[in-house]
Amino acid sequence: MILIGLILIVMALLGAPLFTIIGASALWGFYSEEIDLAVIAIEIYRLAEMPVLLAIPLFTFAGYLLSESGAPSRLVRLTQVFLGWMPGGLAIVALVACALFTAFTGASGVTIVALGAILYPALKQAGYRENFNLGLITTSGSLGVLFAPSLPLILYGVVAQQLGVGGSFTIDELFLAGLLPGLLMLSMLSAWAVWQGRHNPPVPKPQNSWAEMVAVTKECIWEIPLPFIVLGGIYSGYFAISEAAAVTVVYVLIVEVFIYREISLKALPEIIRKSMILVGAVLVILGVSLASTNYLVDAEVPMKLFEMIQQYVSDPLTFLLLLNLFLLILGMMLDIFSAIMIMVPLLLPIALRYGIDPVHLGIIFLANMQIGYFTPPVGMNLFIASYRFKKSIMTLYRATWPFFLILLTSVLIITYWPALSLTLIASTR
Repeated sequence: MILIGLILIVMALLGAPLFTIIGASALWGFYSEEIDLAVIAIEIYRLAEMPVLLAIPLFTFAGYLLSESGAPSRLVRLTQVFLGWMPGGLAIVALVACALFTAFTGASGVTIVALGAILYPALKQAGYRENFNLGLITTSGSLGVLFAPSLPLILYGVVAQQLGVGGSFTIDELFLAGLLPGLLMLSMLSAWAVWQGRHNPPVPKPQNSWAEMVAVTKECIWEIPLPFIVLGGIYSGYFAISEAAAVTVVYVLIVEVFIYREISLKALPEIIRKSMILVGAVLVILGVSLASTNYLVDAEVPMKLFEMIQQYVSDPLTFLLLLNLFLLILGMMLDIFSAIMIMVPLLLPIALRYGIDPVHLGIIFLANMQIGYFTPPVGMNLFIASYRFKKSIMTLYRATWPFFLILLTSVLIITYWPALSLTLIASTR
């Protein structure tokens, strides 16, 4: 068994696809227990029986459509007109725009590439320091992970529900739970942005601000209703998650292709192809992960891990601190989708033994993974930003350090103040 584990680790280090590693571990586990290997095919087939899973390809396609259109520049202009005149307003604009864009696209790297070209020169022109600009765009690229309709939130809910442990919860409750923690992160970074911009020349509110507000609102008139339709429908209970995803993709398709005409019909097949490559990767990993999870549960691996951890960690507070450290390291090494599907089946049963709510655990997990995107030395966003802005990795390390400390503080608040995540859903339980 140890030899097989070492072989799988070597395969992973040599660059073997993640789904093959997970699938091989599940195959060997079931084989060693003399369980019919057809169980893996059955687990993969279960994907077709999850109505909520329809939301993943639909939201992903809608996000790619938005990123290929002029929506990013309109979003920046809209937020700049309404917030840009405030002290630190342009930096707050960048934070809000990146958070909203990441929430809908589900990919922080896309946010850095799509919005960085607009925001970076604007921040520089407004008088912000170089390091501040680089740090803000690099870190805010992952801010939307906690806001609906974030794909990582949906995926955590799917994986956690399949485990069948602890109390049941819905994806809608996860969306609500992420709202206040996400706003906390935005608020703390906004306060830092205002402090950093205190010596910048004040940006006067334009005399024709009302006319400009009306003009930019007209320009975005078809995109402004989207968050209200989707989030309002989900939070009010009028839409199921899959229905909200279908409404989103139809609405975005009509607006960007037929009203704004920024995406041609000829370009649609290529956008579909690119978006479904991501979806295919997620679904393949999810399918074999369900099989692997089944084996872990049957073999009582989480129970054995809990018994081992309990010898050294007796109280929930210490467990949560160690969990944060572990997830920060994990976030540097794995993308968020892979981390959810590999680690949630192991961590959730253990966390439940320490009395941690599964919804609260999900918010802690995603908040840590969000920081992991830009945690030195190998956070993914660091390399994307380095390529995008033609700056050295060491420059990005220095630029993101203050933002890392601020967001780490917010993660500790989220971790040790469960009510922040659970207050909004308390009335629904």
